[in-house]
Amino acid sequence: MNGKQRIDAALRGEWPDKRPVLLHNFLMAAKEFGVSMKTYRDNPQVIADVHVRAIETYGLDGALIDVDTTTLAGAVGVPVDYPEDAPARVHLPALSSLDCVEDLQPVDISQNERVQIWLEACRIIKGHFGDEKFIRGNCDQAPFSLASMMRTPAEWMVDLMMEDERVFQLLDYCSQASCQFVRLMAHTGVDMVSNGDSPAGPDMISPEMYEIFALPYEKRVVEEAMKHQKPYMLHICGNTDLILEKMVATGAQALELDYKTDIQKVHQVCTRSKVTFSGNIDPSGVIALGSPGQVEEKTRELLDLYKDNPRFIMNAGCAIPAETPTENVKRLVEVTRNY
Repeated sequence: MNGKQRIDAALRGEWPDKRPVLLHNFLMAAKEFGVSMKTYRDNPQVIADVHVRAIETYGLDGALIDVDTTTLAGAVGVPVDYPEDAPARVHLPALSSLDCVEDLQPVDISQNERVQIWLEACRIIKGHFGDEKFIRGNCDQAPFSLASMMRTPAEWMVDLMMEDERVFQLLDYCSQASCQFVRLMAHTGVDMVSNGDSPAGPDMISPEMYEIFALPYEKRVVEEAMKHQKPYMLHICGNTDLILEKMVATGAQALELDYKTDIQKVHQVCTRSKVTFSGNIDPSGVIALGSPGQVEEKTRELLDLYKDNPRFIMNAGCAIPAETPTENVKRLVEVTRNY
């Protein structure tokens, strides 16, 4: 089997010849390629070249094309800061109050330069590998997370307590933006689309609030992916034990989860629900700062747990830091391949 065939099999619930490996590694890949984050995010050919080299260096089964967590926010008017050698970031709101929701214009992110860079990078790398490697086109933020950026996280948490109908108007608006990014991404030819919605996790809001303010809008994005016949993966950071069943209810074919989530519970819920699990080794404490022996231990722990279920993709729980030692990633891949 080639890389695409392995991951396709894992998504269908069929046994691949070897366990697939697809890493959340854009920070490390850019550093190893020798480019700054500015150079990486400004040039679609560079983005593609960075991931081609990482795939070939480590023998990965595909690439997760990620650029930052602010592109969609910038496309809908959130002020974005672009450091030379760090991911883009936001700290100011696009909306100074919920009153501003009434003035939002219809969503159209299609002409945004940074959105187009991201899409073009996906077209280039998919054209390079064809059906040999699996390309997951990340679509930045899911609706709840995007709304948080438009208001700032602190103000958004206050908004949620106000029982204001404009909260739902903003979530509708953000859903339109997220769905448009998924639609645009699907047209690049990638094999899967995905979003992150980390502020919707239990580290920030209760499971009851997740069900009201995040779940219905995540469902819309999954439904958009289904319209374009693309499997969908949802990522939420932190300990998601309390909302695993609700995340499955979005209809996502796969979940990418943090190392803080109980892997026994992940295995139980995902196996019962026929959902593929991607993860979830600690990217910082183990992959970046641990020894090769520690990486091997955690890799084997996941492989042993999932020995009865083909719906598994080896990955970190979140983005792998730029300074990660090469030998640690090589050990992760070697152990997975030879298991």
